[in-house]
Amino acid sequence: MGDNDKIKVITTNRKANFEYEILNKYEAGIVITGTEVKSLREGKVNLQESYGRIINDEVWIINSHINEYKYGNINNHEPTRNRKLLLNKREIRKIRQQLQEKGLTLVPLKIYFKGSLVKVEIGIARGKKLYDKRESIKKRDIERNLSRI
Repeated sequence: MGDNDKIKVITTNRKANFEYEILNKYEAGIVITGTEVKSLREGKVNLQESYGRIINDEVWIINSHINEYKYGNINNHEPTRNRKLLLNKREIRKIRQQLQEKGLTLVPLKIYFKGSLVKVEIGIARGKKLYDKRESIKKRDIERNLSRI
């Protein structure tokens, strides 16, 4: 096993698993600046309100928040800028076809380091109805009670 096999999760979008039913997952690289990498190493990132979109045959994460690096200078990054994801054309085509279906959306699930590279796990998701969310809460409570016993 090489150095690239070490995975260190920076953050997960816990709200995504509650709000959505995840159908497919993809691993993508992300285009970021140096100060963003430093903020990620400190864990200063939030994916709660972010989503994915295909613009000009490129996949972008919109509304993800990476805090400014506290030791950064005038060249610090903008916290909520749109960030391009790196996927191959076949994957982008497949994602585009799935998003054509009514009610499906692209959601970032987690950001992690894979070796020295920053990766994003994105998922094709369908929004849950209120009763599905209640079912998720029940299931989680049952699992918690079983683990106590």
